Amino acid sequence: MPPQTTLTGLLHHVARIFPSHRALSVSGKFDLTHSRLHHLVETAASRLLSAGIKPGDVVALTFSNTVEFIITFLAVIRARATAAPLNAAYTAEEFEFYLSDSESKLLVTSKEGNEPAQAAASKLNIPHATAFLAEELTLSLDHTESAPDSLSELANDPSDVALFLHTSGTTSRPKGVPLTQHNLASSVENIKAVYKLTESDSTVIVLPLFHVHGLIAALLSSLAAGSAVALPAAGRFSASTFWSDMVRYKATWYTAVPTVHQIVLERHLKNPEPVYPKLRFIRSCSASLAPAILERLEEAFGAPVLEAYAMTEASHLMASNPLPDDGPHRAGSVGKAVGQEMVILDEKGEIQKGGVTGEVCIRGPNVTNGYKNNPHANSAAFQFGWFHTGDLGFFDSDGYLHLVGRIKELINRGGEKISPIEVDAVLLSHPDIAQAVAFGVPDDKYGEEINCAIIPKEGSNIDEAEVQRFSKKNLATFKVPKKVFITDSLPKTATGKILRRLVAEHFVSQT
Repeated sequence: MPPQTTLTGLLHHVARIFPSHRALSVSGKFDLTHSRLHHLVETAASRLLSAGIKPGDVVALTFSNTVEFIITFLAVIRARATAAPLNAAYTAEEFEFYLSDSESKLLVTSKEGNEPAQAAASKLNIPHATAFLAEELTLSLDHTESAPDSLSELANDPSDVALFLHTSGTTSRPKGVPLTQHNLASSVENIKAVYKLTESDSTVIVLPLFHVHGLIAALLSSLAAGSAVALPAAGRFSASTFWSDMVRYKATWYTAVPTVHQIVLERHLKNPEPVYPKLRFIRSCSASLAPAILERLEEAFGAPVLEAYAMTEASHLMASNPLPDDGPHRAGSVGKAVGQEMVILDEKGEIQKGGVTGEVCIRGPNVTNGYKNNPHANSAAFQFGWFHTGDLGFFDSDGYLHLVGRIKELINRGGEKISPIEVDAVLLSHPDIAQAVAFGVPDDKYGEEINCAIIPKEGSNIDEAEVQRFSKKNLATFKVPKKVFITDSLPKTATGKILRRLVAEHFVSQT
């Protein structure tokens, strides 16, 4: 088959060759085949066109993980419009920023609606519609007097901007990231290739679909491979139903952030399931996975745990550890570049040799053409002909990438540069620590000092003295956290990602 240059082309091809294969399930409720899903998407896309949505228009979507979201998302991009998924938990002020920044022409929600989103849309004079699946997807849209060209005459172009997301804004105002049909198709093909996804695979989606990890790695890559996905009945991850769904749908893999892996692992240790599915692999991405956690996951579930490296601007995947048949997977490494060029550059833009730390930079067909309306950010991000990730790392002698940390998160203690990822990994190797994060705080003597926050395992009485004793045994003296916060929760993003900046602000404000 010739390579497809659009995501919609890939999905159309799958609907033709695997029409009767299961594509999408809502746990315990219903299943859709690839052909049925394709029909629903085409019908909904026609409805959008007849309501006046034009190529290039941005349609904001705010849903939980539902079949209505998936059909509407695919219909928007089929209509050559741009889908902008938004977290349903945003405040009205946040919705106002994202709707305005994306220049959305329409807001679509579930039939239950979303009051803060609707208030923001009303303030900005953006129309609101709802989506509900019965026999067909019902979109509460008014028809226009003069309907545009029919959908059959509307061809998707590789340059169409299909997806509009924002960076997480960890150090500044979130930046708008437009991703084209070609960007998405390239990334999906990379994910399919490295994990050898086929029509025989199945997964349960545990991550929110408004985020690039869940949307592209779990959902779109599965659909484009002819394989199947299941959504939890509640529309979000639940540790209590996760394994029963995995067994019900004969899952062969799943992908998650480290926080979710730790929740799954803790439940297994306290309350093991009667049966587990036979998994080809478990994937971890979006934050660093400590080697100790990786080892415990492999031991518990009998499958290789493959850590990967991704970001929104790369349409998700940049690097991954390989499947066992393709080479070793290495704890503490995010693997090898997948489907794109990747180098380590110094501050002058010169490529560094193996073992030398510098900034991780990439280029390839999956990489965004640039941030929206942000020339300053673009000039900084695309220096020397490469996209600059903002991450520090190095390649080992076998070409595996090891991340040291975000450039802005490195802790500079009196001139000694400390990687918080390294400290996290040591803390998480302690048998009584469930979660841990190290972070820098201002210090009069050293400029910065290192602190950490930990969540003890259930039943543990670990204290600050024990954490520091263990740290002194396993870390150089200057890397030992000066202060240890013991807590029962850590501030996280909506996707379960622990951001050091948030943790530092949270605990420093308590001192």
